[in-house]
Amino acid sequence: MTASDLPPYAAVVLAGGRAARLGGRAKPQLEVGGRSMLAAVLAAVADADERVVVGPPQPVPPGVRVVREQPPGGGPVAAMRAGLRAVDADVVAVLAGDLPFVTPSLLRELRERLTGDGVLVVDDAGRDQYLLGVWRTAALEAALAGATGPVPVRRVLARLTVARHHPARTPGRPAPWTDCDTPADLERARAAARDADRG
Repeated sequence: MTASDLPPYAAVVLAGGRAARLGGRAKPQLEVGGRSMLAAVLAAVADADERVVVGPPQPVPPGVRVVREQPPGGGPVAAMRAGLRAVDADVVAVLAGDLPFVTPSLLRELRERLTGDGVLVVDDAGRDQYLLGVWRTAALEAALAGATGPVPVRRVLARLTVARHHPARTPGRPAPWTDCDTPADLERARAAARDADRG
């Protein structure tokens, strides 16, 4: 299957939160491997018909919309709901904004494996990566419609028919689900990016 055989899709990138463990800095704008983490995520979905970043005002490439969840800082469920309101495609990729090693090839794999309501990545420890997946927009909207308050994403998505994808790993390359929640995470990601560049 070629990329042109796949249905069009939109991308919603969650780039809010206070990043309290990173000194309150705008986490998606922190650099890993010479570019911001948000830039890396947006590059992975460069072929999306629509790209929407959910979070406070921040630098984005031309053509990318920035919308705000309500209430601001209301968590990933509120952010997903705001992002979905801004897209029209029948298929949507939903990603965290702090995934510096996510790739276009992984997004294509997920789109190819979309059969039910959604497909998400499972990491090496067997954990579902809820903010690294591709979904039927209508199914995701229906699941989010009944959620109120700061409910965990996994509980909202539990009612959906979800496939799991275990990406093949390239030796010496960081895992695509690597995120950066703490200063130690960020330094490890930066070190991994340097090692990958040298390799």
